[in-house]
Amino acid sequence: MSGNIHAQRTYALAGAGGSGKTTLAEMLLLEAGAVGRQGKIEDGNTTLDYEPEEIKRRGSIQPAFAAFARGEAGHFLVDLPGDGNFIGDRDMVLTGVDAALFVIDAVDGVRPLTRRAWNAVKKAGLPTCCAITKLDRERADFDAALAGLPSLPGMHPVLLYAPIGGQTDFKGLVDILAGKALMFKDGGGVEEAAPPADMARDLASLREKAVENIAESDDALMEKYLEEGELAEEEILDGLRRGVVAGRLTPVIAVSGLENKGAGPLLDMIERLLPSGLEHAPFAGKDGTTLTPSTDGPAACFILKTLSDPFAGQLSLARVLTGAVNSDTTLKNMRNGEHERLGTPMLMLGKNQTQWKESLGPGAVVALAKLKNTRTGDTLSGDKLAFALKTPELSPQLISYALAPKEKGEEDKVYAAVQRLLDEDIALKLARDEETGDILVSGMGQMHIETAVERARRRYKVDILLKTPKVPYRETIRGTAQVQGRHKKQSGGRGQFGDCWVEFAPLERGAGYVFEDGIVGGVIPRQYIPAVDKGVQEASARGFLAGYPMVDFKAKVYDGSYHTVDSSEMAFKVAGSLAFKKAMESCRPILLEPVVTLTITVPDACMGDVIGDLSGRRGKVQGSESTAGVTEIKALAPMNEILRYAPDLRSMTGGQGSFTVEFSHYEEAPPPVTEKVTAEYRQNKAQEG
Repeated sequence: MSGNIHAQRTYALAGAGGSGKTTLAEMLLLEAGAVGRQGKIEDGNTTLDYEPEEIKRRGSIQPAFAAFARGEAGHFLVDLPGDGNFIGDRDMVLTGVDAALFVIDAVDGVRPLTRRAWNAVKKAGLPTCCAITKLDRERADFDAALAGLPSLPGMHPVLLYAPIGGQTDFKGLVDILAGKALMFKDGGGVEEAAPPADMARDLASLREKAVENIAESDDALMEKYLEEGELAEEEILDGLRRGVVAGRLTPVIAVSGLENKGAGPLLDMIERLLPSGLEHAPFAGKDGTTLTPSTDGPAACFILKTLSDPFAGQLSLARVLTGAVNSDTTLKNMRNGEHERLGTPMLMLGKNQTQWKESLGPGAVVALAKLKNTRTGDTLSGDKLAFALKTPELSPQLISYALAPKEKGEEDKVYAAVQRLLDEDIALKLARDEETGDILVSGMGQMHIETAVERARRRYKVDILLKTPKVPYRETIRGTAQVQGRHKKQSGGRGQFGDCWVEFAPLERGAGYVFEDGIVGGVIPRQYIPAVDKGVQEASARGFLAGYPMVDFKAKVYDGSYHTVDSSEMAFKVAGSLAFKKAMESCRPILLEPVVTLTITVPDACMGDVIGDLSGRRGKVQGSESTAGVTEIKALAPMNEILRYAPDLRSMTGGQGSFTVEFSHYEEAPPPVTEKVTAEYRQNKAQEG
């Protein structure tokens, strides 16, 4: 790794799933000499997709890291997954890099998932370069992909390298600012040549447009350009870099990752235009302070990812924010106050680690082994610096499934196996459902959860069954009732007596539960009123129709009586519970089902089938938007109807569809659903009894 920190680049490859990021990264590693052969997704031998689940699915499921040198330039590259199932920690990783290489494929161009990835990059405030890849593929259309870039919010593309030919005849690039052709050689590399005659005529206008874009990003440059009609080469290049670093310009290049075409010019662009770790904008702290990167002074690191290695154990991927780290460095974890000795930092190249004995400064991303109590999102800081980086808010989990052991009695073993994945996958959440007793795992989508379960099975040798969880139905009432709850028990000695009159009434949807004290004249002593409330709450949590919590109702205690000796809090709690059960017989209880918002992305040709299928699931389409052959559909649908939606959508779209889920609201379930749910509840109760 180069010791020239000003020539160091730390960047993430971002873009939609399937856009060719990992293949592009393999090309860069080969060009820089970091690997001896270029791996292929189809062959399952890439450097960066090395997990068995990634090889099986032919796609990235976790960020992968590669540190390599190319001449004087050191590169710290992070390959980010683009599939919506595996982007839960994307914002955290983007917080720890200096720039992004945004990848768009020339076949599909800008699509809805591209916009989602771009928005994440812009939210992180990162300078970007853009690579339009897959120029070798059938249906590749560079011009269409390029034309779609300005539709991305805040994207100001500047075409620097245009393709010569395309698809089966992609044979070179035109360096627009230099006015020369770079023809691809067999086995990689380029040789300079004169631009083809058919492109020479357009080259002047392409250069003029690029220079205009560069000038428009800087007021002083624009003023000179308008006055003189031209800029010196040095002014153009300096203005271009300033515009990129400030996030006002995004240079664009055409490449083919699979055929290793364009690697050299792309690396040149990254090294020439993207910022170093010392040029990163001041980091924002949790307490409102800022930190400007420097090679001097105390060190600070940010843990942007945690990985599990079969030999080294837990690895914490740390971005050096400021100062320098080496094997003698000890820093304080700003979350828990504990000091961590970093040990010898390691440089990552996929699953391989290389110990690095020299100091590493701002921008370096290193692996630290066996930290005692440090997790993703923590800041390790020198005592005198005491800086804690402000971390992004993570996306909420979108869907939950229930876990069960293959052999009864091994529930704790299943729970422990999945729990060990939580440190490295911060988008997973594990819980026990008090209502149903299920072990629930929540994540970004069905594939995310399935992959996590596969990993837990493989690593920890535990047989786990993935079950559709019970839908979190709720119950409510439509009518009112005034009832007496009376509990009287005498069995020798002190008895039990509690007597209350309670009025029950429905509330608007989403109001929850409201308890009102309407007692006057002390007919029930003050100390027993909360016990009535507690009795109603405990009874309503068990529901009436089908065992689901009762919501959106008001209980008002307005009368009652007590006994000076036999009354107690317990007696009035029982009385409140009895009042609830009696009231439900005349309050016309109903079942509520959860409704979710679906955002579905499908090829235009599949839209009719998908919308027809949604209608069969009682879904209601709210709108759709088509861009470059891809339609984004927004719809509302009952949660019960889409618990197994992922395989059906894959089948309808030939694997090209994707969706996200977000809870919307509760609404009354139709009679067939209510009848089915209540019948299942009664059957289960009978079996338990």
